Amino acid sequence: MELADGAGDTVHPEVRAHITSLVSALGGISTDDDGQYQLGDDALEVLRDLKRWIRFYDEKTNRMDVARCIHDANLIEGDLLPILKTWPENAMDNKFRSRIALACFELMVPLTWPLERDKERMTMNHHRHLPVLELAQVQYKRAIINFDGARILHAAVRAALPAMALPIGDRTARDQGIIKLVLYFLRNMASIAPPSDVKYDGDESQISRSATIDAFSYQDIFHLLLTLASNMGEDFRTEDTAVMEIIYHLVKRVEVDKLFMDERQLNQAKASELSAVMNKEAAMLKSHNRKGPTRHNRFGTMIWIQRDDGKMSSLSGQDALADAATRNKKMDDNKTFKPPRRARKDNKDERELGLPVKLNARANDQLRNFVQEFIDSGFNPLFIHIRKTIDREAPHLLGYHRRQFFYLVAWFLEAERVGRKAKKMSGSGHEVENNDVNRFHLVAGVLNQEMFITLNRALHESYDTKDWTELTSVMRCFTQILLTVQEMAETGNEDDQEIAENVLSRLFYEEATHDAIANIIRTYKDQTFDYLDAATELVHHFIRILEAFSKQNVDLQVRSRKQTRRKKKKKKTTKTQATMEGSGDDGEDDGDEGEFGDSADDEEAAERTSKERKFDFHRFSSRFTPQGVVDTFTTFTKYYRDLTAAQLKRAHRYFYRVAFKEQMSVMLFRVDIIHLFYNMIKGPEPLDKSSGSVYQEWEELVKHVLRKCTKKIQERPELLVELLFSKVPSTAFFLEYGYERQTTSTSQSKPAAELEFKYTEERDQQIAIAVGALLDKNGAEHIDWVRQRLSEAETSRRAWIAAEESKRDDEAIFEGEDEPAQDAAAKLPPLFSKRSHAKTVEKLEKDVQRDNAEQKTAVFKNPYLRLLMKLSGMRLLGPASDETPESAWIIPGDISADQLKDAIHFINQAEFNPPTFEDGVLAENQLKRKTAPRKKAAFDDDDDNENGDGDGDLLFPAGGPTARKSVDEKQKKTAKRTRKRGKGSDAEEPNDAELDEKARKRREKELEKARRIKSALYVREGDDEFDSEEDEAFFAREREIAARANHAAASAIIYPYATTARTKRKSMVLSDNESQNDDEGDDDDDDDDDQDDEASLGPTRRITSSQESSQESRNGRTDGTPHGTADGTASDGESRKKRKTRSAAGEEQDSNAIAQSGMDTETDVDMDTAPPTKPGIAPPSDEEADTVAVARRPRVRGGFVMDSDDE
Repeated sequence: MELADGAGDTVHPEVRAHITSLVSALGGISTDDDGQYQLGDDALEVLRDLKRWIRFYDEKTNRMDVARCIHDANLIEGDLLPILKTWPENAMDNKFRSRIALACFELMVPLTWPLERDKERMTMNHHRHLPVLELAQVQYKRAIINFDGARILHAAVRAALPAMALPIGDRTARDQGIIKLVLYFLRNMASIAPPSDVKYDGDESQISRSATIDAFSYQDIFHLLLTLASNMGEDFRTEDTAVMEIIYHLVKRVEVDKLFMDERQLNQAKASELSAVMNKEAAMLKSHNRKGPTRHNRFGTMIWIQRDDGKMSSLSGQDALADAATRNKKMDDNKTFKPPRRARKDNKDERELGLPVKLNARANDQLRNFVQEFIDSGFNPLFIHIRKTIDREAPHLLGYHRRQFFYLVAWFLEAERVGRKAKKMSGSGHEVENNDVNRFHLVAGVLNQEMFITLNRALHESYDTKDWTELTSVMRCFTQILLTVQEMAETGNEDDQEIAENVLSRLFYEEATHDAIANIIRTYKDQTFDYLDAATELVHHFIRILEAFSKQNVDLQVRSRKQTRRKKKKKKTTKTQATMEGSGDDGEDDGDEGEFGDSADDEEAAERTSKERKFDFHRFSSRFTPQGVVDTFTTFTKYYRDLTAAQLKRAHRYFYRVAFKEQMSVMLFRVDIIHLFYNMIKGPEPLDKSSGSVYQEWEELVKHVLRKCTKKIQERPELLVELLFSKVPSTAFFLEYGYERQTTSTSQSKPAAELEFKYTEERDQQIAIAVGALLDKNGAEHIDWVRQRLSEAETSRRAWIAAEESKRDDEAIFEGEDEPAQDAAAKLPPLFSKRSHAKTVEKLEKDVQRDNAEQKTAVFKNPYLRLLMKLSGMRLLGPASDETPESAWIIPGDISADQLKDAIHFINQAEFNPPTFEDGVLAENQLKRKTAPRKKAAFDDDDDNENGDGDGDLLFPAGGPTARKSVDEKQKKTAKRTRKRGKGSDAEEPNDAELDEKARKRREKELEKARRIKSALYVREGDDEFDSEEDEAFFAREREIAARANHAAASAIIYPYATTARTKRKSMVLSDNESQNDDEGDDDDDDDDDQDDEASLGPTRRITSSQESSQESRNGRTDGTPHGTADGTASDGESRKKRKTRSAAGEEQDSNAIAQSGMDTETDVDMDTAPPTKPGIAPPSDEEADTVAVARRPRVRGGFVMDSDDE
C-alpha cells in the first residue's frame, strides 16, 4: 500500500484510521465509576481484530505500520494495562475476564517482540519505524514492570495457570499455546533494553536490570521459573528454550564475583574500583602535563628537523617542541603504513550481549537467592533436557539457543564455584564443608560424556562455520568445566577425586580437541576482545590442567583420528604414474615405491599411528609456540592498562612458558614485542606499581627476556635482521641453538611388495617371466648375480655329496659290506624328519653373499629380483615383518643340486630366448601384487569401518577410558557424508562465497523457524468456547453433512460392479503393530485367515464396511472415529476380534451378494479416511501415534463420497 501524493504521514491514512477506530471502540476511562476503565460492548472482538491487523498486515506484508499506529494511539499504557487492572487476583472463575486478559497478552507479545535488523529483508518502512518502535518497547517495559494498579507479570502467570495445572498428556494445542505465549511475554520483558545507538530520554533506572530483577522477584516470576525448570522433561517439554531465554536475559553480563558479595563487600569493591580509576586518571594527567602543549597552543606550530643524512623534515603541533623522543615518535607515526580497512560488520549477537551490568544491593540479593535455588533444584533437569533438544535438533530450537545454552552453563558453573568459596569463607568452617561435600552432584548434568560430545561438536562446527560468538560461549563453557573438575580433584574426597580423574581422561582423550584448541588460538585475526579473552583463558587453563594431569597419569592415552588409508590416497594423488625400476640405480627407489612398493610402508604407517597414542605433553605444548600463537597473546597483552590481575597473570604465564620452559625465547625477539614489554615497565604508561605481585612478576620477566635478547645478539649477529620479522620454526630453531634441526625418519623403509603371477603356474615359465621383467628394466647384472649364487650353491652341494659317498664307501669297505654304496643324494632324509636329519640339512644351507650396498638395496627394494630369488629356491632368514636391507638370505638345505641346476638352466634359457607375449605386452604385465592378509581394524581407527566389526578395540576399547556407544552399530549416513567431505588430498576448503551462501541458507532456515514459532503464539478463535447460537449452528451443519453422507453411502451400495481382473485388493488396512507381531503365533494365523477371507469376499466386505459406516453416520458418529474405542484408538486384539465377528456375521450376506451379482469383481469406491482429531483433545505425539487397524470406508469430502474419478 503506497502513500498518496502529498501525504506527510509516515503511515497510510486508511491504516491509521482503522487502528484508531478500533482503539476507540475498545473502551475508555469512566467518569462515573470512580475512574475505572469501562470496556466497550465488543471489546473482545476489538482485541481480536487488532491481533488480526498485526498478524495479517504487519507480518504478512513485512511492514510495521500497525505497530506504529498502536504506539501513537497509546494502546498499552492507556487501555491494556487498565483492562488488566480490572481483573481481580482472586477472580479465577470469571471466564470472560480471563479471555479478555488472554487477548490483551496476545497483543502485547507481538508488540514487545525483539526487533531484528536483517539487511536482506529490511525495507523503507523498517528504517522509518525501527528507531521509534525500539524506544516504544522501552516505554512498554517501563509501564508494565512499574504499573501500580496491578501486577501485570503476575497476571500473565495467572492466565497460564489453568493450562499448566493440566497433566502434559491432557493439554491441548491451545493450552500449549497459552503457556508459550506467557513465557515469551516474560522473555520480552527481560530482554528489552535501551538501544545503544538511540538516546533514551527517560529514567533508565526504571528499566535497568536491577528494576527487572526486582519486578520478577516481587511478582513471583522466579518461583514460576524454578517450577518449570525443576519439572522440565516430566510436566513440560517444549518450553525448555523459552525458560532458558528468560534466565539468559536475567544473568547475562552479571559479574559472578560481585553477585556473592554482601553489601559491605560490595561497597568495598566499588570503592577500590573508584580508587583504581582515579589513579589511572592521575597518571594520565601527569604524563600529559609533562609533555603536553603549552599555554600558547592556540597558535599553530611547525618546525623543521635536519636528519643525519642532511635532509629536512617538517613537523606540526605543539608536542613536537617537547623533546627529541617525542619528535622521533611523531615521525615514526607518520611513517606507519595504515592499510585501508573496511567498516566492521555489526554483529547483532555481540550487541545483544551488551556491556557489563551493575546491580544494586537489593537486586543483587534477589538474584543471588534465585541462582542458589536454581542450582539446587532446576540446573540438572533444565540443562539436560536442553542438551537433548540440541542433540536432536528439535523444531523449536533456533540458532542462538545453542550459544545461550553454553553461556548459561559456563555462568552457573562459575556461580556454583564462587558461591561455594564464599560460603567457606563466611561460614562456620567444618560444618559448611560437610554440607558441601556433594555440591558437585548438583551440576553433574553437564559433566557427563553426552555433554562432552555436544561440546566438542559445537566447538568444531562453530570454528568451521566462523560463528565467533557461539565459539566464544563454547570456549567459556569448556573453561568452566575444566575449573570445576579441577576443584573436584582438590576436595580431598576420594569419590570426587575418582570422578574428576575420569572426567579429565574423557576431556583429554580426543586428540581432535587438542588440534581444535591449538588452531583457534593460532588463527586469531580481528575478532572481538571477548573472543580473544575466552581463547587465551581456555588455552591457559587447558595447558595447565593437562600438564598436571599428565604428570599424575604417566600412561595417559589419547585417540588420534588420523587415518592411514587417507594418507595412502593422498600419496597416490600426488605421485605420477607408478613405475617399477628393475635396476639398482638412483631411479630405483621411485619405482619400488610405486604400485608394488608402498604396501608395506602403508602398513607400517598404520602401525605407527596406533603406537603413538601415548600422550606426550612436550610435543603437545610445542604446538603453542609458533608465531601465530605468540601474536595472539601479544595482541591480548596490548590491553594491559585495562586487564585484570588474573588476565595479566595469564599472559605472563604464557610468555614465561615460551621463553624458559619451551626454550623458544627467540619467538619473543621482535621489535614490536620488545617495545611492548619495555612500555609495560618503563614506558610513559607503565603497569600500576601498586598492583603488587603482578608488576613485580612482569618486571622480572621483561628483565630476563631483554637480557637473553642482548646475549643472543652477541652470539648470533644475524638476529638483528630477524628482529624485524616473524620467525618460522626452522629459523627460530637455528637462532636458538645455532644449527639447523636434524630431521631423522622415525619409520624404516619396508621391502618391495610381494608379486604373484596372473596366469602362469609352470615353474619354467614363471622363471622366464621374472627374467624377462628384469631384462625389460635393464637388470641383467641382477640375473648374473643370481646365476652366480646358484652355481656356487650347486658346486658346494655336489662336492658334499661326493664326500659323503666316499665316506660311506670307506666305511663299507672297513666293515666288509658287499653291497654297493648307494647315492648319498638318494639317502638324503626329508626335512624335519628327525633331529639328526635337520642338523644334516642345516649343514647344507648356504648364505647368499651380496657384494656391495647397492646389491643389498636391490635385493631389498626390487620386486622382480626378489621374485626370481624365491623362484630359484632362495629364502629370507627370519620373519618378513622384521626385514631390513641387512637381513640374510639363504639357500635352504632341502634344495637339491639337481633343482639348482634346473633353475640355472631355466634362467639361461630365458635370458638367451626371452618370452614374448601377444600385442607386445611386457613381462611385467603378467604379474600382480599379492594381496597380503590384512587385519583391517588393527591399523584403521574408525573411518573405513563400515560395519564396525573390526578389532581396533584390542589396543584401545571403544570410547577410550569411559563407556561409549557400541562399535557394532552401523555408521550413519552423516558419518559417510563427513568422510566424503574430507576425502582426498586435493579437497579445497570452501571459499568465502560458499561460506556466505551456507550462512544465508542457515539464516533463511532460522527465519522460517522463528516465523513458525511466532505464528504459533496466536491462540485460535476456534479453540474458544462457543455460545448457544454457535453451538446450534454447528450441530445443524453436522446433521446436514451426516444426511448427505448417508445418501452417498446408500448410492455406493447399489453401484453396479464392473468386470475386472481376478486379482482383488484387501479391504482392511492392517496396522504396523499387527504386521510386525511375528511372535504371536495364534494372532498370525488369525491374520492369515482374515486375509484369505478378504481375498475371497472382497466386494461384499466393502459393501458391509460402507453399510457400517453409513449406520454409524445415522447414529451421529460423524467424526470419523474408528471402530473399537471411543477415543479413536483400538488395540490389535480388539481389531482382530471385530474383523472376525464381521467376517462370520456377514458370511451369509456376502455369499448371497456374490450369487446375485454373478461376478468376481470389486468396487472402486473404498477410500481411506484419516480420523480427525476431536476438539479439546491434544493430538498424540509422534512417539505415541500408532496406526490403527480400521476398515476402508468411502472418502467423504464436504459430505460427498469422493470416487477416484471425481478426484
